[in-house]
Amino acid sequence: MDALEQARQEIDAVDKQLAALFERRMAAVLAVAQYKKEHDLPIHDPAREAKVLEKAAAQIQNPDLRPYYLDHVRNRMELAKQYEAWALGRGRAAYQGVEGAFAHIALKALYPHAEAVSYPTWDEVFEAVSRGDAACGVVPFENSHAGDVSAVLDLCYNHPELWVVNVYDLPVRQNLLALPGVQLGELRSVYSHQQAISQSETFLKRLHLPATAMPNTALAAKFVAESGDRTKAAIASRETAQLYGLEVLVPDINTDGDNTTRFIVLSREKPTAGNRFSLLFTVDNKPGKLAEVIQIIGASGFNMESIKSRPMPHMPFEYYFYVELVGDPARAETEALLRELDRTCRTVRMLGVYTK
Repeated sequence: MDALEQARQEIDAVDKQLAALFERRMAAVLAVAQYKKEHDLPIHDPAREAKVLEKAAAQIQNPDLRPYYLDHVRNRMELAKQYEAWALGRGRAAYQGVEGAFAHIALKALYPHAEAVSYPTWDEVFEAVSRGDAACGVVPFENSHAGDVSAVLDLCYNHPELWVVNVYDLPVRQNLLALPGVQLGELRSVYSHQQAISQSETFLKRLHLPATAMPNTALAAKFVAESGDRTKAAIASRETAQLYGLEVLVPDINTDGDNTTRFIVLSREKPTAGNRFSLLFTVDNKPGKLAEVIQIIGASGFNMESIKSRPMPHMPFEYYFYVELVGDPARAETEALLRELDRTCRTVRMLGVYTK
């Protein structure tokens, strides 16, 4: 037996032991889930996770292996949370669109074991999470090329019962999809989501192809596939092409080569730990009030990575503001900042806590 075969047999033997230990561990996870159900406790316990990671780091003697082991432990904890969610009947995750949409791709990357539930609109995703029909919802928040998804931010403002508990940046590669065998010169119209159309505007203008907006990219691909019309094309992902039997006629047509869409995860459970947090606030319409808020944030030592403004619903020329700050929401400095903002702002509330 050579050295390679001997090493592989050792790995197989260890894997067999790990499989038995995995089943044993998940049985204990199930017991934890049942206890949480009986005592109405949240699945996510950041304090417990921090202690587990600290203990795990101390158990590895080889410093070169420590970061790999910590990744392994994080993955174990993520799987445990997904199993708990399934055991508690909270394994449903909502998204807008149909299978193959970018929101669906992001959802499966975040929660590969969740039951992905489709809704026609973003509003219905928010309502599903709010009612408890889904444990979480995954919706687009902004794009590096096309900018904010303003309607989603407005829904965040209008649903104070929901929290942003995670963010996920999905690199987006827009592709021109058509029926098999179609040539570029045959095309007369293109269909996609408005964001995808905006992201591909340079390509579309060069070919003088008119574009029609649809609810999402995957629905556009489905429409083209079912139409059987060789003059129609869709802008969507490669995954979508495979789902609906289309071919990638032209790959990577988005104007910005670093095109990325940021998705947020919505939940009814209040998050407690992370290295970023976001706020929604309003101020009196007086000179210097917004500048005062920004000054308070800066003086408190927080780096403001983003600020956005949106019109207030049913209040012409009144605005609310969104900010994302770098920092731990559990620190005393954050509590002091919120107290100071509460004195300065007309309204202020924490929207999200997450790690990025």
